[in-house]
Amino acid sequence: MKKIYVASSWRNDIQPEIVKALREAGHLVYDFKNPRPGDTGFSWSEIDQDWKNWEPEEFRSALDHEIAKSGFNSDFDAMKWADTCVLVLPCGRSAHLEAGWFTGQGKTTLIFSPEKTEPELMYLLAGKSDNICVSLPELIAALETEP
Repeated sequence: MKKIYVASSWRNDIQPEIVKALREAGHLVYDFKNPRPGDTGFSWSEIDQDWKNWEPEEFRSALDHEIAKSGFNSDFDAMKWADTCVLVLPCGRSAHLEAGWFTGQGKTTLIFSPEKTEPELMYLLAGKSDNICVSLPELIAALETEP
């Protein structure tokens, strides 16, 4: 049984399906969209409804807001707890930073790429090309073979 941090995007429609499948396979899984019962995770709109129109200075300032700090701490605590990261594509900058942190910590990192995507050479930082899984059964099998 792995302790898994699923790194992805709020816009990724398959993220909930992946979380569910990993749990059904017997793993403990942190879900940033539902980190705890009754908690739907961090959203920039909790700080400002007009967050999409922020200037760079406003974005930087918002990182110091208590709501942002709390959201960060929730996710980062889960990252420290987890022994494995599953990067679910497509995703954005935060998820890639999270996966990079996992690889830098020497923790298992698997990349789930179920659809056609632009190749990324640095995904080899995940350890080997076999750590890039292209189907859900392949992902589940890879988790069983990783130490």
